[in-house]
Amino acid sequence: MNDSIDRVRDHYHATGLTERLKAALAVFGPEDQPLKPEQLATLDQFHTRGLAATAELAKLAAITADMSVLDVGSGIGGPARFLAAAYGCHVEGVDLSEPFVDAARYLTGRTGQGGLVSFQAASALALPFGDGEFDVVLLQHVAMNIADREQLYLEIRRVLKPGGRLATFDVVLNNGDPIYPAPWAKTPGESFLLSADATCEAIESAGFGTLVRQDDTSAAKAWFAELRASGPPPSPNLGVVMGPDFAQLAANLGRNLMEGRLGVLTAVFEAVD
Repeated sequence: MNDSIDRVRDHYHATGLTERLKAALAVFGPEDQPLKPEQLATLDQFHTRGLAATAELAKLAAITADMSVLDVGSGIGGPARFLAAAYGCHVEGVDLSEPFVDAARYLTGRTGQGGLVSFQAASALALPFGDGEFDVVLLQHVAMNIADREQLYLEIRRVLKPGGRLATFDVVLNNGDPIYPAPWAKTPGESFLLSADATCEAIESAGFGTLVRQDDTSAAKAWFAELRASGPPPSPNLGVVMGPDFAQLAANLGRNLMEGRLGVLTAVFEAVD
């Protein structure tokens, strides 16, 4: 178990990330100039379909201003900042990668959202919160890195209030073996994909009932096709976060989707007794 967690942590160990972000964001003005969350959308939404996917998932989860939200695998904080800006809710983010957490805090300081958004380094398998603290848990492109799905979903169920919601948006197995390297794993050793059915069954077994389940593979494929047609992405982009290999990693994910090896699942579940 610890070996797999260490491999995943190493995969996301972005040395010098905050300094790279500072340099990339100079295009928006001096360091003391506040930024708007939407200015960061090209580099802080580390999942298929970017900000649009986060916005759709939040709508499906029926997030409101009075809710407390936990973003598990929060990366450099894009979804958390979007939720706080769009809904006025309080959002906690946790991520296994300390450089990601440091970068998330830096960017949140630049957007002036520290009163609503906070981050800490922690494992999704041992969340640093008490029972029943959150109304909604967001899980975007995270579960594919976690071998112990049972513990993952039990921990999420534990920190949710009765009737709270788990909103997940993830890559799932479809037909055939995935091509690596991919954005979440350079080798199969960091990848723990399940099919859509197996994912939903594991979540339901942890004490959830299904509210929404949809196959968003077609939308993801259309997004990748549009990216290919439009040429290199504008700067700053996710290459700042994941390094010069990111374009190839993303291209492999697109190929996996286009060839039917992988799919994309969007689903919302309710915590039940």
